Amino acid sequence: MNPEREIQAFVVNLTGINSSMLRNAPKFYEVAKRIVEITDDCILVAHNAQFDYRILSTEFRRLGFDYERKTLCTVELSKHLIPGQPSYSLGKLVRSLGIPVTDRHRASGDALATVKLFKMLLDKDTNKTIIKESVRLNPKLQLEPRHLDILEDLPSITGVYYIHNSDGEIVYIGKSNNIKKRINQHFTGTNHKSKKIQAQVHAVTYEATGSELVALLKESEEIKRNKPIFNRALRRSIFTHALYSFTDENDYINLKIDIADGRKKPITTFSNRQSGKSFIMNAVEDYNLCQKLAGLYKTKTSCFNFEIKACLGACVQKESPETYNKRVKSLIDKNSYSNKNMVIVDKGRDVDERSAILIENGVFKGIGFFNLNYQINNIEVLESIITPMQNNRDTQHIIQSYIRRNKRLKVIELKET
Repeated sequence: MNPEREIQAFVVNLTGINSSMLRNAPKFYEVAKRIVEITDDCILVAHNAQFDYRILSTEFRRLGFDYERKTLCTVELSKHLIPGQPSYSLGKLVRSLGIPVTDRHRASGDALATVKLFKMLLDKDTNKTIIKESVRLNPKLQLEPRHLDILEDLPSITGVYYIHNSDGEIVYIGKSNNIKKRINQHFTGTNHKSKKIQAQVHAVTYEATGSELVALLKESEEIKRNKPIFNRALRRSIFTHALYSFTDENDYINLKIDIADGRKKPITTFSNRQSGKSFIMNAVEDYNLCQKLAGLYKTKTSCFNFEIKACLGACVQKESPETYNKRVKSLIDKNSYSNKNMVIVDKGRDVDERSAILIENGVFKGIGFFNLNYQINNIEVLESIITPMQNNRDTQHIIQSYIRRNKRLKVIELKET
């Protein structure tokens, strides 16, 4: 913008912008109408929003226009949601969080960096305070909404969606690989829950995740935190069966699919018995295991595979326990992240972004997003971009099931610093 006055020396030193660079830039009165249009019914988000809003209000007042908008300050939000940072200036903060910034102290560069920072803050706001407050305050949404109008603004992307009532409260949380299609199903459904949602829906907000795994983890975490009234009481777990191991009297490691028992530590978990059985059948083939010791073939003698020379004879002690157990341990190690430090890397929300799921010492720590140009093999750096989440049996099941289904998923083993 051309401020129609000389730029002070300290501003020139700070930004590198001088008066001659702005000679042909538009004057405020030339773009004022457009600013009013693009910010209509919007909340202004800025780093140190009080400063930017004061400048805008002052300029509009000079034109005789009373400019009023709600604001959100990413400095204040950052202090609350990312405490302990050495500096909250935009440049230093985004650098410490691994957010790439170009054209520093220019409108496009600073604005894009603020957008990326705000996205990270929305991710870290697991209580959804920012979104709930914005729905409640947005005057546009105080009218009776039509379902078609809500659908029109929704994208066909992977993410988590939030259905709000007129007070901004979240009444339902869901996850989908196509948010628009899923909300349409809620709006056209004829069952009891769908009709209740249709009667109360006032707005739908969403968070893109890019990754189905991130969406599943966010949905699980946020349902537990926000307890929406139309999310049915969560079952004690979203899995019913688990894989356990024990060593028999001959020192062979045996495997067994059984009903999940919270008192025992499973290797991995399954949604039902059939998926557990399919897993074991594939494992027997992939790792050349014994059907009898894998719990698939009940017999007091040899297993069927031994008869057709497809089993090396652990069932009748023809193969040594040491040799056999080595293969079983590889299977266990592959399907359990117990005591491991690792990052699961999956799709991001944009082409130049990836999602990161951090596991430290076998404990799920949380999720985050990083730019492709950013190194993520250091636990300390990772922790600054990660939104902390609860580690529980449900998250373990979600992660292990997803890894099993997605064989080509990238997993980075981390070295302790």
